[in-house]
Amino acid sequence: MSTAERPPRLLHMDLPDEAATEALAAALAKSARPGDVIALEGDLGAGKTVFARAFIRARGDGLEEVPSPTFTLVQSYDLPGGAIHHFDLFRLADPEEAYELAIEEAFADGISLIEWPARLGALLPPGRLEVALAAGDEPTARRASLAGGAGWARRLKEAGLA
Repeated sequence: MSTAERPPRLLHMDLPDEAATEALAAALAKSARPGDVIALEGDLGAGKTVFARAFIRARGDGLEEVPSPTFTLVQSYDLPGGAIHHFDLFRLADPEEAYELAIEEAFADGISLIEWPARLGALLPPGRLEVALAAGDEPTARRASLAGGAGWARRLKEAGLA
């Protein structure tokens, strides 16, 4: 599936501050399960890493150190509910390079959070949840737009988001 084939938009919300971005991530973390791919889209500074850190901490004990995978390209966390793989693909030059990061295994056995998902091109799974973050009216405010493949509308309702 090419990145041009976007899943349907399910939800749009204003996040007035960083705590609201973290609350959205925690709510999604509760409904995520192994095999899920969450594509985090947005410009530099949009809050993708803030979202990923809050998601990972919500799945763990809240004390996990969550460094940005900017230089390592992927950080993996073995947590009680299953593995989480946090990818930052900004420096990926070609989608094929993702195979060197064991991305297929990550998609199969854990939850994958992917910053800069467009770098995967056709390797981006069709059943993903897209979380697009953009700057809001205030310095720490954000706007979030969620789009998802089959099943995500129900799961967002179950998480109290839709």
